[in-house]
Amino acid sequence: MRYQYCPQCGRKLIEKQAGDDGLVPYCEACDKLWFDSFGSCIIIMIVNELEEVVMLRQRYMSDEYMNFVSGYITVGETAEEAAWREVREETGLELDTLEYAGTWWFRPEELLMHGFIGRVQKQDFVLSPEVDAAAWIPLGKLPDYMYPDMPGNAQYGTYKVFLQRK
Repeated sequence: MRYQYCPQCGRKLIEKQAGDDGLVPYCEACDKLWFDSFGSCIIIMIVNELEEVVMLRQRYMSDEYMNFVSGYITVGETAEEAAWREVREETGLELDTLEYAGTWWFRPEELLMHGFIGRVQKQDFVLSPEVDAAAWIPLGKLPDYMYPDMPGNAQYGTYKVFLQRK
C-alpha cells in the first residue's frame, strides 16, 4: 500500500528522496518517511507419513481449487508462530515438524507469502468454521487439485520445494 496521507496527523504527504530507496511519501509536519507497506501471510504444505497432503476447500477462496493451510501473520507474531497457529486453528492438527520453504510475492493482493512444509501423523481433522472441507490427497495427485502454476503462486512454489528436497 502506498501512503497518500500521514497515518499520524492526516496531512497530505509529499514525495521525498530517501537515499537508495528513491522517492518516498513524506510528512513535513511529522518529519517522517512512510515507506510502502504490505501484508505478510503464511502457507503450509502439511504432509503425513503416507506422503498424503492436507488440502482444504474454502469456498470464499475458490469453488474450483483446493488450497494448503494459509493465513495472515498477526502483529507481534513470527511467521513460524503463525504457521503453527493456523494449522491448529484450521485443521485441528498439531505439527510434528515445520521447515521453511521460501517466500513468494503475490502481486494481486500485495502479500508476501512465507511458505512452510509441515509434517504430521495421519489423523482426523477438527475443522474451523472458515474451512468447508479437508482431505488427505496423495502427493502425485496434488496438481489436479491446486491452482495452476503461475508467478507468485506460493502453493505451487512450496510444492516444488518439497519435491526438490524429497
